[in-house]
Amino acid sequence: MIAVIDYDSGNVRSVCKAIEHVGSKAVLTSDRDTIFAADGVILPGQGSFADCMEKLRRFRLIDILKRFAESGKPFLGICVGLQLMFEKSYEFGEHEGLGIIRGSIRRFPQKKGFPVPHMGWNRVHITRKNRLFHSVDSGSYFYFVHSYFAQSDEDQIAKTDYVVEFTSAVNVDSLWGVQFHPEKSQRVGLRLLKNFCDICEGNL
Repeated sequence: MIAVIDYDSGNVRSVCKAIEHVGSKAVLTSDRDTIFAADGVILPGQGSFADCMEKLRRFRLIDILKRFAESGKPFLGICVGLQLMFEKSYEFGEHEGLGIIRGSIRRFPQKKGFPVPHMGWNRVHITRKNRLFHSVDSGSYFYFVHSYFAQSDEDQIAKTDYVVEFTSAVNVDSLWGVQFHPEKSQRVGLRLLKNFCDICEGNL
């Protein structure tokens, strides 16, 4: 069973539907016991970094997410969910994240012809072989909506070019994060979510 974290961040039900579409069971929950008992956790995110962190505090989820990350069971952050996994973000000030992955979150610099937020389809280039991208071709298109990105060369498993070359996927032990939205990325996104479910179920 995959626990999709419910903390009033938006877009969570589409993640659940995508998980069920690839043949796994998803539960949308903010219950601490249910989260810790899950085979894997997905932390979606939508909106500002600080607002999402405040909602995690309000739902009393920060400690349980850190405990789950330390347990060795698979954990996937999506979009702002990836950003929350890092130590800090500089979105409208400086804000502390979950700190389960080293690094920080920065805003895209201004560049003529490149509107921010970065919105739409873009190529994801795999930089390190990884189970999350099993049967996914490097250079595949995924769907993005974001104004900030992770600085994480050390833990990078995929990169994308928009304004600058930025990290679009990371992996540290049993922790994964993707800046794009696999649940909105059609066939290739479903393949990635299927891979994560297979990792959770011990099949990959």
